[in-house]
Amino acid sequence: MTFTLAVVGRPNVGKSTLFNRLVGKKIAIVDDTPGVTRDRREAMGSIADLEFRLFDTAGLEEGEPGSLSDRMRRQTEAALKEADVALMLYDARAGVTPMDEHFAQWLRRGDKPVILIANKCEGNATIEGIYEAYALGLGEPIGLSAEHGEGLAELYGAIVEALKEVGIDPYEGEEDDQSAAEHQDVDSGPTEGDLEYEFVDREADKEVERPLRLAIVGRPNAGKSTLINELVGEDRLITGPEAGLTRDSIAVDWEWDGLPVKLFDTAGLRKKARVTEKLEKLSVGDTLRAVQFAEVVVLLLDSEVGIEKQDLKIAERVVNEGRALVIALNKWDSVPDRLGAQRQLMDALTRSLPQLKGVTVVKFSALTGKGTQHLMPAVAEAYEVWNARIPTAAFNQWLADTLEKHPAPSVAGRRIKIRYGAQIKTRPPTFLLFCNRPDDLPDSYKRYLENELRRDFNLPGTPIRIILKKGANPYEGRRRKRQ
Repeated sequence: MTFTLAVVGRPNVGKSTLFNRLVGKKIAIVDDTPGVTRDRREAMGSIADLEFRLFDTAGLEEGEPGSLSDRMRRQTEAALKEADVALMLYDARAGVTPMDEHFAQWLRRGDKPVILIANKCEGNATIEGIYEAYALGLGEPIGLSAEHGEGLAELYGAIVEALKEVGIDPYEGEEDDQSAAEHQDVDSGPTEGDLEYEFVDREADKEVERPLRLAIVGRPNAGKSTLINELVGEDRLITGPEAGLTRDSIAVDWEWDGLPVKLFDTAGLRKKARVTEKLEKLSVGDTLRAVQFAEVVVLLLDSEVGIEKQDLKIAERVVNEGRALVIALNKWDSVPDRLGAQRQLMDALTRSLPQLKGVTVVKFSALTGKGTQHLMPAVAEAYEVWNARIPTAAFNQWLADTLEKHPAPSVAGRRIKIRYGAQIKTRPPTFLLFCNRPDDLPDSYKRYLENELRRDFNLPGTPIRIILKKGANPYEGRRRKRQ
């Protein structure tokens, strides 16, 4: 049976470090700066044979209604509401602070079992800090070091006991799963690509449908979190007028028209020269990893600002990673000259990114929701094109016709002969061409082949890769025999 744990506590006590430890991967950003985590992050974690859903949360801070602290607190409350058991961390080296006492008082008012964890217990110097925690009224604290993985056995036992309090048997159904596994065909196994961004899919050997991985990227304050909240129909992510609210890449599970989707909200990408702080560098790295592991990327632009050089660099990065791309114009309802704004966008794309010819552009307002219903159909279409496969016979017939219409140029007085080719993979469509002088074929001619492929096989906006390889000379053997 799957159950849910929420890691809670004041800022900078090691919640994200414990989250990463239980998940088995460093997917939450960890830094000494207090308040790094703002949104609640979700993943699957485990200790030995216990597997569970896990929330990482922001530190509980009181603030004026509508303030950033208040919005962060509401995210923590939402995570605790969904959880079966809360894991409250405090820093054993610093001892119990007034904020810890306030947090414990808040948890005692709830109806969820709480496991008190004294983190950073790497030495005897923390013994006094452990004894202080009895005053919190949450029972006996468990000494643990999230950074070094010490104390997980004790945490395992405490989780099992806490689950019994709420009537959950963590081992329910394991015998049935084991029996089914023994009767499975020995050759069955995970299909290629059954990896999730946050963690290895533990159900990969079962017939499960892998969700579409969709990343929302763009410059700061373009409205990425607002868009995801509008799509999923709840305030899942913190939003506000402040730029740079999102720091981690947050994954949100969702379903659109029967299709499971894993949405990734990402930190805004500024110009590289402006990224100087360590925390922002970590956030940028997290965003780039989200792009790398996504299948479709939505580049969100602020219609009020228009397309800038940084947007084009982000789009170029997405294309270089070989991901399907959809461009979205947010805040479209506040643009006075819509025709001019659209013309500026298309001119910039044509001039700077000709490889994105035909890319889908969707216009909407994420704040009001007007027009957002057109986004997911565009994403589904881009995903289908990204997975397109062209039969070898049809491709070679097209290649012969294209070469006859516009032959490859001669270089240094010698002809370049492209003999045949085939599509060797999808995601993105990748083609292998055999020719006599692959190193001499000009890039301009490769772009010509790409454009013809897009037009004739209806592959708009998706990255296309053409690989050249030297083909064997069929007359080589005859020449040797004559000699």
